Amino acid sequence: MTSIRLGITGAAGMLGWHLRCACFGAEDLDVRVADRSTFADPESLKGFMRDLDVLVHFAGMNRGDDQEVHDVNITLGVQALEACDAVEAKPHLVFANSTHCEGDTPYGVSKRSVAEGLRAWAKARGVGFHDLILPHVFGEHGRPFYNSVVHTFCHQVALGEEPKIHADGKLELVHAGDVADRILERLREDPGKVESVWVPGHKMKVSELLELLRGMHQSYSVDQVLPDLRERLHLQLFNTLRAAMYPQAYPVDLKLHCDERGELFEAVKGHQGGQSFLSTTRPGITRGDHFHRNKVERFLVVRGEAIIRIRRLFDDQVAEFRVSGDRPQFLDIPTLHTHNITNVGDGDLLTLFWSHEIFDPGRPDTQWEKVQ
Repeated sequence: MTSIRLGITGAAGMLGWHLRCACFGAEDLDVRVADRSTFADPESLKGFMRDLDVLVHFAGMNRGDDQEVHDVNITLGVQALEACDAVEAKPHLVFANSTHCEGDTPYGVSKRSVAEGLRAWAKARGVGFHDLILPHVFGEHGRPFYNSVVHTFCHQVALGEEPKIHADGKLELVHAGDVADRILERLREDPGKVESVWVPGHKMKVSELLELLRGMHQSYSVDQVLPDLRERLHLQLFNTLRAAMYPQAYPVDLKLHCDERGELFEAVKGHQGGQSFLSTTRPGITRGDHFHRNKVERFLVVRGEAIIRIRRLFDDQVAEFRVSGDRPQFLDIPTLHTHNITNVGDGDLLTLFWSHEIFDPGRPDTQWEKVQ
């Protein structure tokens, strides 16, 4: 199988990271990444561009001094095209544009200018150009006070702070993972078109977003009841909120009810069913070593001693959580983190697993990746 050589600029940013996650394990993709250090070294940038089939240009600046934002975005676009010409690369172009491109802010003007430059370059060289005009993009591990008000609110709610609404405007929300999937689907269908596409999102007011996130946090963290996740947007917002809570909020202690008959604790409470199962694990054995893009998954050790290890994709840092059946606690695995559980006791480990959806072999939402 011939692989598509796919280059991603701004790979360390939220959109770039989500696209890398969406590409994970795809046998038809050869993914290359560029960050700030790549653009700082002209030879590295030319090496990155060489022989690319597709260039996804995410690199840019969202916030800061107006003139700096304007200049940085335009400069990065020019540098990318000059590097392509220097090595005679003619990749299909994909650009993360913004709905602000219709306005006259320095950010909007810079986005419009870069899009025009990329379009002209693509037409002159007979290659495709996919101009994605995006509304408010959010997703796990976005930066508060930078990427989106969603991340700012999630950060503040997770820390118990009181978010403030300065203007109760209208939002149009789209998840970064959906943007990534759209890019990959489009490239595999027909990469040769030159087109601008307005990507629709979910509309709501800022106050409605905050009320929804507060309600989710109250239900999940205080009442220990999982919110209703049947709507895809609610699932995506909840996973973004959980990302802001990780790792400081976990593991979570459960209330143990004791009387003369024995002990009882409530393992999972939620506004939808999902799927639960129990497993035994022999001493020294590890289960897992995979990640999920959407699934909410709970680990709860009922008997024995275990270590749960979790690593964010494309990161080297591994978090370890020691859990025991002697103390009822749950740990909900963050999306886009590979994870496993190891029996470190002398006897069999008994673990309760729960996910918010019934397993579908046709769409398992499971990608294998070693934690260490």
